[in-house]
Amino acid sequence: MADFLTAAEAARRLGVKPATLYAYVSRGVLSRVRAPDGRASLFGAEEVERLARRGRPRRPAGVADIIVESAITEITGDSLRFRGLDATRLAVSRTFEEVAELLWTGEFRSAREPWRARPAALAAGRAAQAALPAGILPLERLQVIVPAMAATDPLRLQLDRSAVIAAGRNIIAGMVDCLPSDALLAPSPGGPIPPDPLGPAEPEGPVATRLWSGLCNRRPVPGLMHALSAALVLLADHELAASTLAARAAASVRADPYAVVGTGLGAMSGALHGGASLGAETLMAAASGPDDVPRVVAELLRRGEKVPGFGHFVYRGGDPRAILLLDLVRRAAPKSGQLAVADAVFAEVRHKSLPEPNIDFAIAALVRVAGMVRGAGEAIFAVARTAGWIAHALEAYSGPGPLRPRAVYTGRPAADEP
Repeated sequence: MADFLTAAEAARRLGVKPATLYAYVSRGVLSRVRAPDGRASLFGAEEVERLARRGRPRRPAGVADIIVESAITEITGDSLRFRGLDATRLAVSRTFEEVAELLWTGEFRSAREPWRARPAALAAGRAAQAALPAGILPLERLQVIVPAMAATDPLRLQLDRSAVIAAGRNIIAGMVDCLPSDALLAPSPGGPIPPDPLGPAEPEGPVATRLWSGLCNRRPVPGLMHALSAALVLLADHELAASTLAARAAASVRADPYAVVGTGLGAMSGALHGGASLGAETLMAAASGPDDVPRVVAELLRRGEKVPGFGHFVYRGGDPRAILLLDLVRRAAPKSGQLAVADAVFAEVRHKSLPEPNIDFAIAALVRVAGMVRGAGEAIFAVARTAGWIAHALEAYSGPGPLRPRAVYTGRPAADEP
């Protein structure tokens, strides 16, 4: 018997479709290695034979497999790769814009000038969010900014590759630049910069810098700005997370890029997805200092709630994105009181032998240390993941048609009417 089997050979021996074979890999039932050319997948012949003799594994309760072929992102138990490149390395060596272009085109393309939204889109997005009540979270503002911008783009249903990429740049720039102007940078010393009587200036600088201005009224510390830039890269895509699956399903029926992003924004707002960072922010804000953390965590557990921002169903040994981002935050502000609170939460959770922190906790720590507005973590997630949603939309637009999972009916059996 050969040491390794191709995917087709392994699927044939197991009597399953190739998609099911890869589902076994994603669930940890079967392992694979790369062929020497780095393209094909190989499977250990002995492992396949053992699985064949044991029979098909039963799906755990509550787990459903939807397999979609994609060349964008690969996740393993301890790593994340965009187009074959390690995301944690990209986070400290490339800009968010460069990584977005990599996801969209497969190549790094440095922008000759800052990404800018069309003037009509900016005007509509700013007016829409300005009509919202005070105290609205940034994510809720983004959820009205995107459809408002869409209404100004008469060519939004043009779905060829170059048009979709242009729309992606327009959407991301608009999301960032339409956030309220009352979070303008404050000079040191002194109060907030007064508004320009001639109106807002032309957006300049990278997306990370402009997003900081929309989420924080403090001048950025260089190290924390680097951490924000890294966070945008780390969050740019994560395979078929719930929001990406929703966005990809919308694209598969040829919804326009704005509708795709709007769909993703709706799905990511859930507390079990992008909204998890808000729970972690709230946890840290509830502690008056590091010594108060045990009480806060104990009260949370007493209510039967989980500690937000810990554990991940893929990264059992620790989320590599969180490890990197927390390290960047610690380097940038080692004496921060908010960092001390975050570290105390980390220590208390570890003392209770609970799971390791995930990217949501790391984002919340960045937000608290930087002094950003409440809910800023969700906005960072949304802006970053828009790059991934557009990448998956591009794949779906060139695909065969609707992404249509089938349900297994478990209701009342069919019966004749009396």
